[in-house]
This record gives sequence, C-alpha cells and structure tokens, in this order.
Amino acid sequence: MIGIELDKVCFIILKARQLDVKEGDEFQDDPAASNMSDDNFAEVLTDDVEDATEEELRSIISDMNVDERARLVALTWVGRGDFDREDWTEAVRTARQEATTPAADYLLGIPNLGDLLAEGLAAFELSCVGEEADPDLPEGTPGLRREDASADMPIRRRGGTATES
Repeated sequence: MIGIELDKVCFIILKARQLDVKEGDEFQDDPAASNMSDDNFAEVLTDDVEDATEEELRSIISDMNVDERARLVALTWVGRGDFDREDWTEAVRTARQEATTPAADYLLGIPNLGDLLAEGLAAFELSCVGEEADPDLPEGTPGLRREDASADMPIRRRGGTATES
C-alpha cells in the first residue's frame, strides 16, 4: 500500500533511532567528570569516526529509487501529521514536487525521524515486529530489536494477527 518494502522502512527506523540516541562527547576534556557506570555506559553511544550508523542510513536512502524516496518523505509527513492516510497520493506528489535537496539530507535533518516513520506506518495499520526497546540502546529508548533488514522481516498489522514475509 505504501509502495516501499516494509523491511527497508523498519531498517531506516532502527538506524534513525540509533542515530537519535547518540550523544556528543561532553566529558571528553575532563574524564574525571564522568564514569561509565554512572552514565549507564553512555560512552558507547557517542559519535565516533568509525561509527557507520549515519553513513549506513544515508546509503540505504540514497540507494532507493526516486519513487521510494518520495514515499519515504511522504510517510514521514504522515507520521508528523502534515498529511493523513487519506491524503497519501497528494503527500507523495508533494514530496516529488518539493524535492530540492537530497532525500537523505532532508530526512536526517528531521528530529525523531524513526518515531515519525513508525507513526506513519501506524497510520496505515502497519508496524515493525519487535518495536520494543532495543537491548543495545539505553533503557526507555524506543527502538527495534531487528538487526538485519536483509532477512525476511514479518510485519504486524495493528489490531490484528496477520503477518506477511
């Protein structure tokens, strides 16, 4: 119905949420100001030159075709409340017409992208399986347990038990 493989959207949600929880290295100049146990190991969430989360996210978005990118932007807008499910065709058309910057740049500039995409899916009564907290993220952080988007990822329709692969 949304015209994008759900596993792609779920992978983007996962990576966007991982990117959202990354913190700046605020105690870099004064190591005595923080310790790992007090910070619940927040050090592992700091940006690192070798961290590929953003690069991976940019890559999957850039590798989508033009229609998929427009639909991903439209899904974000639905999740944000700019459009309703009933306005889907208009949202996709608007996303195509207003595309002036690369989709990855635009989307990664939106705070809480993962949550907005999840809300967009919910508007279509879709969700990613395992939308509980990711065990690798700090407690209370929304995330997905699904690590490998290349494997078959079943979907769950909200309010029902039907799944697809």
